[in-house]
Amino acid sequence: MKRTLLSITLFAGMMAFSSSLLAAEKGLIAIITPSHDNPFFKAEADGASQKAKELGYSVLVNSHDDDVSKQNQLIETAIARKAKAIILDNAGAEATVAPLQKAKDAGIPAFLIDREINKTGVAVAQIVSNNYQGAQLGAEKFAKLMDGKGDYVELTGKASDTNAGVRSQGYHDVLDDYGDMKMVAQQTANWSQTEAFSRMETILQKNPNIKGVIAGNDTMAMGAEAALKAAGKNDVIVVGFDGSDNVRDSILNKSNIKATVLQPGWAQAQMAVEQADYYLTHGKAQKEEKQLMDCVLIDDSNASKLQTFNLAK
Repeated sequence: MKRTLLSITLFAGMMAFSSSLLAAEKGLIAIITPSHDNPFFKAEADGASQKAKELGYSVLVNSHDDDVSKQNQLIETAIARKAKAIILDNAGAEATVAPLQKAKDAGIPAFLIDREINKTGVAVAQIVSNNYQGAQLGAEKFAKLMDGKGDYVELTGKASDTNAGVRSQGYHDVLDDYGDMKMVAQQTANWSQTEAFSRMETILQKNPNIKGVIAGNDTMAMGAEAALKAAGKNDVIVVGFDGSDNVRDSILNKSNIKATVLQPGWAQAQMAVEQADYYLTHGKAQKEEKQLMDCVLIDDSNASKLQTFNLAK
């Protein structure tokens, strides 16, 4: 019995050592995203990290907190550590081009997720959600929930983030066709729950009779919902964008938030790592650089299947 236990222990130790050697042999993948305080970005980091380890790489996971200077330092660190590849959800469409060019010049390929940059040929892949298509899905649901009439508010994301503008455009290309719906306020809350709460408090003072709020992401939707509840506005409709577990729970609990749009952050991050592995193995890109993934509407009909930015089939 003791000999059997010893054999099992030795075998487990050898397997762990072998796995460690494999990771060391395949090298380091640097994973850089915005703040992990936002569950979407944490899901990206976790999904990429899981897939990289599964494929035999070691990982360096960091957050740039949407600070361009910090992002540049983290890319410099990846270069200094001789990373095999960089998986990045970037801090600025224009400001990210130069540091990624430096990484490319150092022989380190970059695979972007969630947010594009303003230049092609610098990254091997730019894998993003079809934000325009997703925003139209969300706007159509919002209009239906509003019965096509009433005053509403829009909370937008960071002006420097291309996704913020694309989502807002997608919303308005649908909502502007509803003549009985009127946007009485449009303010940025910079993707922040705290800022969204504050903005909604101020907006409600001037517009106490709003019927709905459409937000550029779920974090801002949660902030808006909290402000509405604090003001006793439990009948104001809120629609978000991202597909977070927190918003899923609000939908299932019949709270203010009635719908969101899932962008598959977990799947995107894992796809980026798989494409990085293919590139490193074959010396060429697996797919074309610009890649769009369609979004999915989440409401009370399918919210129960949503977990960690992934919809069970």
